[in-house]
Amino acid sequence: MMLKGIPAAPGIVIGKAFCLDSEEFIVTERHISESEVKREIARFKRALEQTRKEIIEIQGRIAKEMGRGHAEIFNAHLLVIEDTMLIEEVVDQIQKQRFPVENVFLKVIRKYISVFSKMDDEYLKERISDIDDVGKRVLRVLMGKKRRTLQNLKEPVVIISYDLSPSDTAMIQKGHVIGFATDIGGRTSHTAIMAKSLDIPAVVGLEDITKHVRNGDSVIIDGIKGLVYINPPEDVIKKYRVEKKRFEEFGKDLLKLKDLPSRTLDGHRVVIAANIELPEELPSCIAHGAEEIGLYRSEYFYMNRSDLPTEDEQYEAYKLVARQMAPHPVIIRTLDLGGDKFLSQLEIPHEMNPFLGWRAIRFCLARPDVFKIQLRAILRASVDGKLKIMYPLISGVEELQQANRLLNELKEELRRKRIPFDEKMEVGAMIETPSAAMTCDLLAKEVQFFSIGTNDLIQYSLAIDRANEKIAYLYAPTHPGVLRLIKRIIDIGHQAKIRVAMCGEMASEPRFALLLLGMGLDEFSMSAGSIPKVKHLIRSVRFSDAQEIAERVLTLATSREVEEYVLSKVKELAPDLIEATYS
Repeated sequence: MMLKGIPAAPGIVIGKAFCLDSEEFIVTERHISESEVKREIARFKRALEQTRKEIIEIQGRIAKEMGRGHAEIFNAHLLVIEDTMLIEEVVDQIQKQRFPVENVFLKVIRKYISVFSKMDDEYLKERISDIDDVGKRVLRVLMGKKRRTLQNLKEPVVIISYDLSPSDTAMIQKGHVIGFATDIGGRTSHTAIMAKSLDIPAVVGLEDITKHVRNGDSVIIDGIKGLVYINPPEDVIKKYRVEKKRFEEFGKDLLKLKDLPSRTLDGHRVVIAANIELPEELPSCIAHGAEEIGLYRSEYFYMNRSDLPTEDEQYEAYKLVARQMAPHPVIIRTLDLGGDKFLSQLEIPHEMNPFLGWRAIRFCLARPDVFKIQLRAILRASVDGKLKIMYPLISGVEELQQANRLLNELKEELRRKRIPFDEKMEVGAMIETPSAAMTCDLLAKEVQFFSIGTNDLIQYSLAIDRANEKIAYLYAPTHPGVLRLIKRIIDIGHQAKIRVAMCGEMASEPRFALLLLGMGLDEFSMSAGSIPKVKHLIRSVRFSDAQEIAERVLTLATSREVEEYVLSKVKELAPDLIEATYS
């Protein structure tokens, strides 16, 4: 059987399936006597405490091996297991219904999952994996079962799962997990971004692969085309062994470009940068040839914890990144919460359309108490390297001016206290709303650089929820309307003599990179694993040819025409790249 999904991370892997979601809990209904009620409640509380200890132990191990940022993922699990409403409901149901704790707890957990799955808020839907993960842990303790885990894998496997929970992704070790495939997810979902960050071939959005694969099945993951083969015949395996070898050899050749400049054949220079979520990703960025950090998603420092990070905590994190990348720049995107990223301790309200609501710069300006702490930490760390600040989701000049006023107030405060900071630190704006794209001539007067966030710009321009799998086919980076907005942003930025970068997923695709190069984009920022391919593309073409291609593309009427034309041009100018990436 062959299934088609969404390519999340390029590469080819052939291996045995490990079905993470094959675990089932069968609980026989039986009544207990009144005298057994206290015993069942005591069993429940012991199971909660044991599970809590397990989670804290895992958290400590992950902090030691992967860093504190990854370990904080488990704070959300601790919040679930300490939830007083959940605990009280289970205890109450044991007393009223007189069923064993396994029976009651399973029903309560399923109710919570059902309620969350019906919510429109994408962040709350994602919390299902946390609730499910904790629920299974408690049930295992109660029933004396051992969990199928990624932690003690003895051989390399391909993970097959409905989705990967935060605890699952934190447990992934390269070498043991060689690829994964999931029922849900899209190109810009967190799971896809994690796959690229880990440099593990992956396909997501397969809808029902968990129904077709059993443990030990032979599977092929084609993360280039988005295909998964289940128990393939020998001729298909032989074909993919050849494809895999070619892809890996080409990848090794690309890494030789690490220290070479991103310069076209006729001498035009651009910058290739990396996107990161956590400081622990820096070694990979450097190894793949990143010239700077074009996007540091600072909100992940805030997530999955029960409190807000202090100014000193943030200062230490930003200082670490600044020093490790010095003298190269690091662009820190200020807090981008809301949408699909939510913190309960900040009391962000449930909204009908969270991506269009109280998020990013809107939230920060409404909560200057939170925003100022971050800005002050960045300013203090700016003397340890070359930090830059970037505001997300700007929709108009007023927001920029208001944010800059706060920044200037903090600069004055630091001067009075004789606390040093970089007086020349640059400030930029993310252009990811149509209103920002249409008024970028006005925005350019307030900042020193632009960074185009294509993930949201495409979503808002085409009125498409990028998390909605039913309309994923409409999410088109090559839509003529999107391309014209991008060209306008670049041209106006250059007229204002400011640099224009792109940190959305579009910048990481070689076929789109050719087009963006021709449009005049100054900086391409992407996941570390994508850097060698884009650098190879840049070094294989003439800037004059790319300009001609961009001019031609802007006359085309449909996304399909654009895709076919650009793909043909990449095949003509960099045939080895197209064979290894899109064949």
